[in-house]
Amino acid sequence: MNAEEANSKEHSSLKESVIQYFRKKGYKVEENVSLEGYRGIPRNFDLIIQKGRLTQGVWIKDWKRTIGINIIINLDKASEEVELPNPIIVGEKFSDHAKSYANRRKIMLITKRQILQSLKA
Repeated sequence: MNAEEANSKEHSSLKESVIQYFRKKGYKVEENVSLEGYRGIPRNFDLIIQKGRLTQGVWIKDWKRTIGINIIINLDKASEEVELPNPIIVGEKFSDHAKSYANRRKIMLITKRQILQSLKA
């Protein structure tokens, strides 16, 4: 198995864990969704989760590095354009700038560790 296959396998297992995490919390989960934004640009989400009237977009970044503010801003813009409030991003860790931006814009940051700990409980 080469590095790309290993990374793809690891990503799918994190994705499966994230799906399990949201289903356990009572969300309906849809995978690999592309929605057209108001400017006609397709916006891709790893997951779209829904509970009651609330629908949210989720990005999963299974990287070994810290997720920076630029990724959080891109998620914010994509979600805003397709009118999905309070997006969620799952990753290894987040920079301080990413955390403060996410906090101001009501974007939920979830670490891989939080997902895995929640599933063990």
